[in-house]
Amino acid sequence: MSLRSIKSLLALLAVFCAASALGQSPLPYGLPVSLENARKAAATALEEARKGNWKMAVAVVDTGGTLVYYEKMDNTQTGSADVAIEKARTAVRFKRPSKVFQDLVAGGGNGLRILRLPGAVPFEGGIPLIIDGQIVGAIGVSGDSTDHDGICAQAGANTLK
Repeated sequence: MSLRSIKSLLALLAVFCAASALGQSPLPYGLPVSLENARKAAATALEEARKGNWKMAVAVVDTGGTLVYYEKMDNTQTGSADVAIEKARTAVRFKRPSKVFQDLVAGGGNGLRILRLPGAVPFEGGIPLIIDGQIVGAIGVSGDSTDHDGICAQAGANTLK
């Protein structure tokens, strides 16, 4: 086998590995999250943040990634606003928690390719919102450590299950 053939075979193998790692969740998209449910999820996430004394920004997006609701606690760093929105968009666009991408990057090697995946933010804190077995949007939380962001986002997402 020539070197070129081996490189082509390895590239093809890499594509298949990436496809399995990023394969779509079996859950379909449903109707977009309502403003009432978005507020409810955000309120629960912020309550969890208050318990930990963490300053957070919370964003809820619909199935298309459009912002439905946003709230930021006093004294939360300004940059967390955009990060919360992008975490939510990552979760809804790829039908999985944004932590999946964080873990792939942390693994190094082929996982670093995620850094070039358009629209994927590799930080914990974005969780799909699921109602009646359908993805209706996502919540994104940012402002503290990624594990604290994830705890708050999960609390918000659990509100709607």
